[in-house]
Amino acid sequence: MWAFEKKAGIKGYKRIAGVDEAGRGPLAGPVVSAAVILPDYFPVKGIADSKKLTPNKRVSLYKDIYRHPVAVGIGIVDPLEIDRINILQASLLSMYMAVEKLIPKPDFILIDGTFRIASDIPQETIKQGDSLSISIAAASIIAKVTRDRIMEKYDDEYPDFGFVKHKGYPTKKHKEAIARLGCCPIHRKKFKGVREHLRGYNPC
Repeated sequence: MWAFEKKAGIKGYKRIAGVDEAGRGPLAGPVVSAAVILPDYFPVKGIADSKKLTPNKRVSLYKDIYRHPVAVGIGIVDPLEIDRINILQASLLSMYMAVEKLIPKPDFILIDGTFRIASDIPQETIKQGDSLSISIAAASIIAKVTRDRIMEKYDDEYPDFGFVKHKGYPTKKHKEAIARLGCCPIHRKKFKGVREHLRGYNPC
């Protein structure tokens, strides 16, 4: 899991940030990205792609990562902006925002996926990077837990949709709620599964 970080270190880079996002697929809520710079000595065990971890394990590792980072940055793009610029561009924007919030600034970036971000900092994209780079995996955990907590707060505002359970993803229960109630203000109006139901409840 340290191979990409070590390769960048051999090239002379000292502050290597892993970047990942959470929330490209949901019908509601923001897309959230995290950027994480880990120290050379990082004592936390069990870091892995957030999708492969149980919710309890993610939260435990989230706390551990925050105890030992060089830096953590978070970028959040809301549903209105997602609808305006599309989900890919919103994801890349949230990644850029996360990197910009890092203090100290990284001198190299490892990005999950195949798309670069609009930064002058040297960067490398890694397909399935959250399974191959410990820095990206750490970022995936921070992004996922951060987004889940946002959606849990939205559940208090819009309890009829069950956001606390599905976090805005297109589950059967979520789609049934949209069909029955229409959409609420945090739904992504241009997404299939939402745009057909722009009525009722709390109109978008």
